[in-house]
Formats: sequence, C-alpha cells, structure tokens
Amino acid sequence: MATQAKFPREQIGSNNPIFSQIRTTIETPFYGNNVVKVTSLKEAYKLAAASPGTIVTDMPVYNPEAIGLDSDAKVLLFNDGAVSGRAASARRIIGEPGVNTAEYALKISEAVYQTRYKKMYHAEVYVGLHEDFMVKAHLLIPEGQENIMYSWMLNFQYITDEYFNMYQRSKKLEHEGDIYVFSDPTWSHPDHPMGLTCFDPEHNCAALLGMRYFGEHKKGTLTLAWAIANRNGYASCHGGQKRYNLADGRKFVAGVFGLSGSGKSTITHARHNDKYDITVLHDDAFVISTVDGSSVALEPAYFDKTQDYPLTFEDNKYLLTVQNNGATVDENGKVVIVTEDIRNGNGRAVKSKLWSPNRVDKFDEPVNAIFWLMKDPTLPPVVKLKGAELASVMGATLATKRTTAERLAPGVDPNALVVEPYANPFRTYPLADDYNKFKALFQDRNVDCYILNTGSFLDKKVTPAVTLGVLEAIIEGTANFKPWGNFSDIEIMEVEGYVPDLNDAEYVDQLKKRMEDRIRFVESRATEKGGFDKLPDDALAALKKVVSELK
Repeated sequence: MATQAKFPREQIGSNNPIFSQIRTTIETPFYGNNVVKVTSLKEAYKLAAASPGTIVTDMPVYNPEAIGLDSDAKVLLFNDGAVSGRAASARRIIGEPGVNTAEYALKISEAVYQTRYKKMYHAEVYVGLHEDFMVKAHLLIPEGQENIMYSWMLNFQYITDEYFNMYQRSKKLEHEGDIYVFSDPTWSHPDHPMGLTCFDPEHNCAALLGMRYFGEHKKGTLTLAWAIANRNGYASCHGGQKRYNLADGRKFVAGVFGLSGSGKSTITHARHNDKYDITVLHDDAFVISTVDGSSVALEPAYFDKTQDYPLTFEDNKYLLTVQNNGATVDENGKVVIVTEDIRNGNGRAVKSKLWSPNRVDKFDEPVNAIFWLMKDPTLPPVVKLKGAELASVMGATLATKRTTAERLAPGVDPNALVVEPYANPFRTYPLADDYNKFKALFQDRNVDCYILNTGSFLDKKVTPAVTLGVLEAIIEGTANFKPWGNFSDIEIMEVEGYVPDLNDAEYVDQLKKRMEDRIRFVESRATEKGGFDKLPDDALAALKKVVSELK
C-alpha cells in the first residue's frame, strides 16, 4: 500500500520519521469515543441531506448508481453564510521560517479538546486514481458539517472494492504516513480572525479551523498529496491535462497551467467542435512522473464555478453538490438552484466524473507540451520558449494582471504583474523543487513549452476562439513559429491583429517592465521567508538575458 496507517509497536516512537508533534496531535482524536466512522457514500449522502440548513433540491443526480448513490439521490445545496472563498492569509506551514511548531501544536490540541462534546465523523478516501500514485486520506469533522464531508468524499475517491484492491497493489511510498485532516468549521480564535489552516506537510497532516468553505478541505487535502508527490518522483500540477488522439495515429498530450479565470478548465474541456477525439485526465489536479513522463489524476470529480452555467445548461445535469448558490421554485413547483453568481461571487459545485465523457485516470503517454496561461498585456497570444531554464522560470513567474477591484497602496504600479509560481498557491515545499522538476521535463524529456496570453494583448482581448485556434495549429503541427526580434530563446507565431511592434518604443518599454517584474520576483525569493523559495542562479540569468536582448 502507498501510505502507512498501522505500525509494529517497535516502530512507534520518536525515531520513526512519520511521527511528529503536530501529526500526533491531529491523529489522536480520530480514535475518540465521540467518533463515528462513515464508511459509505450512501451513508454520507443521507447525513448531508438531513443536516440542518441543507436544501434537498428536486434536481436528480445523473446516473447515481455509477457514482455510488441510491437511485433517488438529489443534488444537495448548502450555503456558507458570508463565506464563499478560501482565505490564503490563514495558512501556516510548519517548517517555514517564523512558524512556531509549539504554538500551533498547543492551539490545535485546544481545538481538539473543544470538540469533545461533539459527535465527530471520520471519513476516508483515496487521493490518486492509479496504483502508480495513490495515497489514503482521513477527515475528522463535527456533526453539523455533513455537507463538507459528503462533498469531500465525492471530490476524492471514496472507498469501493475496486479501489481498495487497487490500493493494495499500489506502489509503496517509504516513510509516508496516511494523510490526516482535522476540521472544526465553528472554531474561532482572536489571533486568527480569518481562521487557521495549519499544515505539517513533512508529516502529511493538517488542521482546518474556522473554515466553512468546502474548497479549503479540497485544496487542503491536495496540498498534502502534492507534497507527497514532490518527495516521490513527481512534478505536482495544479492544472489541466488532455490528450488529442489524432486521425493519423499520433497522440498529443497537453498540460495547461493558469490561475483562476485564465481559461484552464475551458481549454481542458474544450471539444473543438468535435474536430478531435479527446481524452481528459483532469482539469485541476494531477502529477507527472519525472521518470517516464506519464501522468496520474488525483481526483475523480470536478469542483467548478457555477457562474457561467445558467440553470438550463446541459452541464448542470452532472451536479452532485452545490455551494453558495441560490434556490427558487420552477413552474412545476420543483426546487431548483439559482446560478450565475446572483447570490454571491464564486458560487461552486462538485460535478460528477461523468461530466467528461472521455475521461481516464492515467496517461501512459509522456506529456508533449506544457502551456503557461497568463494575462500579461505585453505578450502576444502565443510564444514558444526554447531554453529549459527560461521555460521553467516563466512557469515560476506565471503572472496575471491586477484587477480593478484591488485597493493599491500609494506608489504601487497598477500595471505590475501579480505572480503565482506554476499557478499553485498550495505548494508547501521549496519553489526550487518545482523549478528543477519542470526544467528536467523540458531539458531531459524534450517537452515543448508555450505561453498562451488569455487576457488582452495591449487593449485588444484575446478571444477564446483565437486561443483555441492557436492550440489547434500547434497540435496539428501547422503552427509557424519564427524568431521574435533579438530573442534567442523566444519564438512567435504571428496572429493577425495581435502582432507586436518591436519598433514601438512605448511597447518595448512596457514589455521590458513586465519582464523586470519577473526579475524582481525571483530576486525577492532569495530573502523572503529566509530564502525558503530561492531559485537557482540560472533561473534569474535566463530572465536577465531576455531583458538584455530587448535593448
């Protein structure tokens, strides 16, 4: 089995690297006499449907038996009050500079104590859907929070005979214990007005305190699974991956990485008007083997925004649970959801694996190309990066434009880019790990690298049709890339209406400033958090080379 849950008595103690103060504090309450184990998805559904405040809609779950539910299962809606998103400021990572282990162990132990008069539910799932990479995760959560537990079991792989047997065959990961997540959404503390999400990634555990939002539980669990993957020969990917099965027998595997709203899910699920036979791995979470380039999906379901899906859209038939949406009654007296973010921003839903008709859990074929999705107005719709260092560092400085909703301090450049390395705000290990893993894919496995600008080029919107057209040309091998100006490691495919003018001094100045934003970000990693995320010197050198070629 991949991760370890049981130990010979002589291996239980301080000499075993699986144990730590935080892990022991978090795991212990799982064995309390106030804990009820939930062993089936059907049981979790019944608990969630009966939980106070749940809206059992009149929208049937599509093909419920295939999901593991009873034939009469309905879509469940639950709303989280004023909370409708994650709180990045609540994260504390044990092992990072300035994070006091003893302080958080004490806070977690007190949080555990405060749940002693509550009934607690213990649920289990697998993260990773192939025996190459599969880990077991446990969630402990109080009565009253059944909707979170049910969505968590749907989002990951609940335990069936098929997956139990697969897990028995799965590759054993040395010195890796099961994932344990302790959650109490009703917790509060004056030191943590936004709540607390405390991770001990080296020991595969987390405490999610004061967090009502299901997304905290999904991403919190993935945070730990990605850390395990990073330690065991995989590049951890917060992105989407699909395979184009072409008529001439070729297969093209594409990975797309982008921040929320960049088009990551849209591109992953795009069918190109059925022009191609397409197979989807996942649109949010997977891992790539650094040994053979194969990929494994981490989740069966999809956690998707409901903003762009009016009630009558066909996609809504695949809903399982819905969060932070409205409800009303249709002309037949049936209770239905109100989508399109009418109630609040960031309405969400867990969608069935059946949403993607051609879905698999592993690509044996190595990835062919990686696409960094950015919203940088100085970049044309597509460029190709040739050097492994530049290709990787552009992922490490994956950028988007600030929104007009942000309040900026005096002197802050409103055009400066906002950077999120590899589009993964859930990384708990040094940034250099990701940099080196992606660099190896480009350098040793000859994976191609492109940047797709899915925002605007200068003031002209890059439409989805333009982006998908570029993608089709690359996949079909008809894309004509040529050197871009004096750049030695950047090529351009000129798209009509979006051709940059390197003789325009104002444009060149803006392009240079945006590259300098990236340089400043990389330089800042050498000192922030005590240099925890410092990148190798060749990363900075690759960016400086680009700027020098602009002169």
